[in-house]
Amino acid sequence: MTEKSNLENLCINTIRFLAVDGVQKANSGHPGMPMGCAPIAYSLFTKQMKHNPVNPNWINRDRFVLSAGHGSMLLYSILHLAGYNLPLDELKRFRQWNSLTPGHPEYKHTPGVETTTGPLGQGFTNAVGMAIAQNYLASVFNKEKFKLIDHHIYVIVSDGDMMEGISHEAASLAGHLNLNKLIVFYDYNGISIDGETKLSYSDDVYKRFDAYGWNVLSVEDVNNLAELNNQIEIAKAEQFKPTIIITKTHIGFGSPNKQDKSSSHGSPLGVDEVKATKKNLNWVSEEEFVVPAEVSEFFSKAKLSSEEAEQKWNKLFDEYSAKYEKEAKQLLAMKNSDYGDEWKNFIPVYNDASRKISTRSASGQVLNAIAPYIPALIGGSADLAPSNNTYLKEYKPFSAENYGGRNFHFGVREHGMASIMNGMAVYGGVIPYGGTFLVFADYNRPALRLAAMMKIKVVFIFTHDSIGVGEDGPTHQPVEQIASLRSIPNLVVLRPADANETAAAWKTAIEHKDGPVALILTRQDLLVLDQEKFAKAENVGKGAYILKDSKGKPDIILLASGSEVQHAISASDRLFEEGIIARVVSFPSWELFENQTKEYKDSILLPDVKKRIVVEAGIKMGWEKYAGENSVFITMENYGASAPINVLMDKFGFTADNIVLKAKELLGK
Repeated sequence: MTEKSNLENLCINTIRFLAVDGVQKANSGHPGMPMGCAPIAYSLFTKQMKHNPVNPNWINRDRFVLSAGHGSMLLYSILHLAGYNLPLDELKRFRQWNSLTPGHPEYKHTPGVETTTGPLGQGFTNAVGMAIAQNYLASVFNKEKFKLIDHHIYVIVSDGDMMEGISHEAASLAGHLNLNKLIVFYDYNGISIDGETKLSYSDDVYKRFDAYGWNVLSVEDVNNLAELNNQIEIAKAEQFKPTIIITKTHIGFGSPNKQDKSSSHGSPLGVDEVKATKKNLNWVSEEEFVVPAEVSEFFSKAKLSSEEAEQKWNKLFDEYSAKYEKEAKQLLAMKNSDYGDEWKNFIPVYNDASRKISTRSASGQVLNAIAPYIPALIGGSADLAPSNNTYLKEYKPFSAENYGGRNFHFGVREHGMASIMNGMAVYGGVIPYGGTFLVFADYNRPALRLAAMMKIKVVFIFTHDSIGVGEDGPTHQPVEQIASLRSIPNLVVLRPADANETAAAWKTAIEHKDGPVALILTRQDLLVLDQEKFAKAENVGKGAYILKDSKGKPDIILLASGSEVQHAISASDRLFEEGIIARVVSFPSWELFENQTKEYKDSILLPDVKKRIVVEAGIKMGWEKYAGENSVFITMENYGASAPINVLMDKFGFTADNIVLKAKELLGK
């Protein structure tokens, strides 16, 4: 073995044993995967990737995604060695309170972590989104001789990632779009928690990805660095296809008793086995968390080389700025989420109170009005663009032939769509949005939850928001979905009552900086609320506001959202004629309302007014907080039915007549 290969082997084993020691010290974690995949991490971070540990947010860096996030100690070990701001003491605090090394990688928590992973398949799909965002920005900003956006996205996926259905959705779309900057390593070790993967899995991955239109390569032994790096170079040279490198590894590599066994997957090796493994691999010490001096020196030199890569790019950007000043400023603005204020001047205002328009249609009109002034807006639908009204009429589709297109066709891939949007968002520079029917929010919920956890800027458009879907019946009529979405921390849910509230909801979504937004929109047409007669829709940003009031203290407060607000208004007029003062509160967003002061909230709900009615075509769960004890709920506590909308609304009580009846009963009149 040469001196160079000796040093490389020492570096790789350093990665292995930092991971092993971290898991052992925590007495919790997954040592097997890092032990097997250490050569991949070493090769990427020292030989293949453009990155700068001093500036983890460098625009043109290569991205690395550990989709198999359970192997997080692999990532933490290489980030520490490569010179990221992740001290050795943090590796010693793996999985401990307030450490920088949580059980699974978390976005914006640990320097160098590009996205939150762990739920299998999500990281892989996020990476597809990153590749899409990269291609879009490259198409917009790259010029001849100025390839500002030019890098690769590397991913390690496991057998579990491959089994998850979302991986099929993402891989299919990536091949269709020819995302050649995407390079995936399949950690092919044949072991899962239950035992050998052949218990449940016998896919021919080569044929599968070849059929998807991928470039498929293989490495027979991950420890053969020459073979591994040669295949990476081939992948990097690919011009038309994403690449998957099927990489044969050994889970728990080097462990005398646990290599190639499921016992090394999700549990520490054990004190005796750690000692035996260190002896088996001729490790330098039985001590924990040892980094040999020659390894530190090697990685220090590699770090200097990484810094030079950004310095070279900065020089290119300075030259670009001198020649393309407008584009340079726009790129920096988009990366910094600075969209200016001009777009706000083009938000539609709906003044015709006799007009009827569905909120899904109003949403599409708002999107088309502001899109020319926010080039970061890019999105589409899971094969429902005509229904979701997500199509930007002045722009072409995003495709393998046109990466500058702003209309995205996700296909019937709701889960994949949501996770791809997450990847686009964490990549930066774009505001991804995607539409589907509200009832299918259940299909993209895992990715939606991760968007909320990462607090990233993604806009989810959910149309066909209630039993108002009508004849399509209960399979397409959401009942529990709004409450389900409201239960997700950090997600702002907005259910506007008319076209003007929809416009205000979009303004709120663009300006919101602390997480994703879900817009809940109607299929059916709704009256445009009279802005002169009622309160201004700009109050949507406060979550709830007094839409209609009368002089004097109200006898009752009607709380409603979305399409049911119009019925509450009609009911209040009828009640007034009978001497009952009813305040109507439009309540588009619980989350935004909770951000208001106690004084504001009390001014809307009037704590001393105990009689309240909630009107919403969904389950009542959660409304109790705002309704109080002496309240009536006109909600859906079962599934809908297949019938015309007017019949359904009447049968299920979403009418002014029923609201009036319930109000009088509540007041004893």
